[in-house]
Amino acid sequence: MGLFNLFKQEIAIDLGTANTIIIQNDKVVVDEPSIVAIDIKTDKVIGIGKKAQQMHGKTHETIKTVRPLKDGVIADFKAAEAMIRGMIKMIKPGKSVFPPSMRMVICIPSGITEVEKRAVSDSAQHAGAKEVYLIYEPMAAAIGIGIDVEEPMGNMIIDIGGGTSEIAVIALGGIVCDKSIRVAGDDFTADIEEYMRRQHNILIGERSAEKIKIEVGAALTELEEPPEDYPVRGRDLMTGIPKEILISYKEIAQALDKSISKIEEAILSALEMTPPELSADIYKTGIYLAGGGSLLRGLDKRISQRTQLPIHIAEDPLRAVVRGTGNALKNIDKYQFLMKGL
Repeated sequence: MGLFNLFKQEIAIDLGTANTIIIQNDKVVVDEPSIVAIDIKTDKVIGIGKKAQQMHGKTHETIKTVRPLKDGVIADFKAAEAMIRGMIKMIKPGKSVFPPSMRMVICIPSGITEVEKRAVSDSAQHAGAKEVYLIYEPMAAAIGIGIDVEEPMGNMIIDIGGGTSEIAVIALGGIVCDKSIRVAGDDFTADIEEYMRRQHNILIGERSAEKIKIEVGAALTELEEPPEDYPVRGRDLMTGIPKEILISYKEIAQALDKSISKIEEAILSALEMTPPELSADIYKTGIYLAGGGSLLRGLDKRISQRTQLPIHIAEDPLRAVVRGTGNALKNIDKYQFLMKGL
């Protein structure tokens, strides 16, 4: 068996719209932005992950940066394949010959179509996987948080990622009801760009908007521990000259209000669909938040005010999904029923 394991590579992948995380042997071996830089003339990939991210928004006409995933699903098949292949190479740099058998477990949004599922598995197979298993993100998040997904107890998981917000009620090892909406971290970033343009006449890029979201992003206009005002640099739309202004978390809370309201509506809709016995469980256990979006200041309090339920943020929200995916891979016999093999 030991000899066989030398020729077997097992990896769990959280193929996210914003970031891709790979776990091998319970260790996070790759955590990179989901972006690829391509030389237009030669069609060659010249940067993946952080290297490509540094080029994003700063390229000239012969280089383009591509985010292969949009709204949680593959939008550019070729770039996705190149990205997966490149990130697998990052696990063991300089080793170009992979073990002949590679098993991958990849998490996918619960609202994904059959065609989109096939695109994910095809990309993985083209990148060298012999066996591909798919697991739904809310289920992976629940396992990652440490919930016993097989017990007859209702648990509500909300995973706010980069492209999608996944809301699911889980019991007895299955998703009883779910709501997947394409409003998430990317929309928050776009809202901030739009707000700066409309309210301050200043043009900023996606990377700057992302930084604002991290530094002063908030879901409430009143916070107990408010962050300091953040200096934002961009191009003045009136004069065309670069300038700097200070932005407070209160302004960002206003900018994000509409998108957060859509997520709240989806949560209420999922609660309405929940069978009464499971609703009773959720009243007792509360709601679990995972994904990068759950790090938004005051979001847990805002959802709690709207639903009147206790909110628990996962210990490591950014990695809860991939840790659950890694756990499912390690105990593949136990969780086989949760996964779709291709």
